[in-house]
Amino acid sequence: MNLFRREKRKVFLTGAGEKYLNAVQLALDEIDSATRRLMASPNVGTVNIAVVPAFLTRWLMPRLADFQKQYPDVELRLSALTGEVDFDHSDVDMAIYFGAGDWSNLKTHYMRSAAVVPVCSPRLLEGSKALHTPADLKKHTLIHVASRSTEWHQIFRQAGLGWSSKQRGLTFSGTSLALGAAMEGLGIALSDSQLIERELQYGQLIRLFDLELETKRAFYLVYSNKRQPTYGMEMFRDWLMAQMNDPDS
Repeated sequence: MNLFRREKRKVFLTGAGEKYLNAVQLALDEIDSATRRLMASPNVGTVNIAVVPAFLTRWLMPRLADFQKQYPDVELRLSALTGEVDFDHSDVDMAIYFGAGDWSNLKTHYMRSAAVVPVCSPRLLEGSKALHTPADLKKHTLIHVASRSTEWHQIFRQAGLGWSSKQRGLTFSGTSLALGAAMEGLGIALSDSQLIERELQYGQLIRLFDLELETKRAFYLVYSNKRQPTYGMEMFRDWLMAQMNDPDS
């Protein structure tokens, strides 16, 4: 049976060839994906991980020394996540996503939900616009993260405050930038309290009032459901989940 036909200097698939290609395409894609991973990380103890930036710099990085101490034979290659990973055509082994957990074709491990609280520089507690009650929020610039544009509206509703279209605001593309602006005294930001442990400890930021907004999103460790985790992937997954379940971590 002929799978190809030649016309001058070109080669084309026959009808039988096209049917055969459709039948084996998935297997070929899996071989290509496995080859990419092998070329990028021939050592099963090497793990390429993409992580949402704020979680990477503010939660994961301060704890990496503990992982290195426990698993010196595992090399982590970390990068900031810029969008959903195409695991079939990427060198990334695992990723930490923030969202609703409804991604298809992925093995997901729930880490924890996120709840945001209002925070600001201690400098904003002084002066004529000092913050004494939630109503004083209206006197200040509110710092937004573009992908979480409704959170301040929800906080105001929770506090029994009316929202005004004239409310001053400042919007940033990511959490780290928003928190940097808050530390500079440019306004009040919303953040997951576990991502600002150091800033709260050192007095760079303070938490305002007894306000907390439970979001519908959470942090998840994800990887393709088509592959068997390597030794390095398993060690990182188990360590990460243990850290999440440790009340002192």
